[in-house]
Amino acid sequence: MREIVFDTETTGLSPQSGDRVVEIGCVELINHLPSGQTFHCYINPQRDMPEEAFKVHGLSAAFLSDKPLFADIAASFIEFIGDATMIAHNASFDMMFLNHELAQLGHPPIAQERIIDTLVMARRRHPFGPNSLDALCQRYGIDNSRRTKHGALLDSEILAEVYLELLGGRQTDLGLGSEPVVQNKNTLEPVARQKALTRPEPLPNRLDADTLAQHTAFVGTLKEAVWADYIKEADQA
Repeated sequence: MREIVFDTETTGLSPQSGDRVVEIGCVELINHLPSGQTFHCYINPQRDMPEEAFKVHGLSAAFLSDKPLFADIAASFIEFIGDATMIAHNASFDMMFLNHELAQLGHPPIAQERIIDTLVMARRRHPFGPNSLDALCQRYGIDNSRRTKHGALLDSEILAEVYLELLGGRQTDLGLGSEPVVQNKNTLEPVARQKALTRPEPLPNRLDADTLAQHTAFVGTLKEAVWADYIKEADQA
């Protein structure tokens, strides 16, 4: 199974207002594991860089001025993603920009049914949040120390790890190990989970002899009742 974890950086929040994609980063997953194949490019937006956007990703108009246009990289981007499932954090934002850029060139949009949004996954799994990429890294113990600013490829690499954790993580034993851990709901730090205590003496049976006799008689009226097997095993024990 092939999946593409991706991220974009832009000049702002709305392609309809003239904002453009300035960076695309993609990480290929095969059966949920990074294959080592990536796609990354900076893109000349042919416009200025608002200060608010520059503070987020640090990409200036001067730096991007000699980079290729989206039209120059569109074919290689489309070839790289192929028909794979696309995974992003707050995917609606990235898809809004990518499909706008593709539409400007006459390309069909990337279909919504191909998209997995890790923000939606995180909100379902952790309904009380926080569910930003940085918060999820802290929750799952993923090193994001290199993430001093947003960067499309780095964020995609980090998101690939977060996505794995949202799917169930690196605990191939499904969390049934001898030392399970949970997160402190205030600090998100892992803490040891207390083991369930065993009663020193079993609780007494709440059913009296008459009730048990009635139940045994009722089960005897049933044909091929599964309870009969348990009764035989109990009698033989």
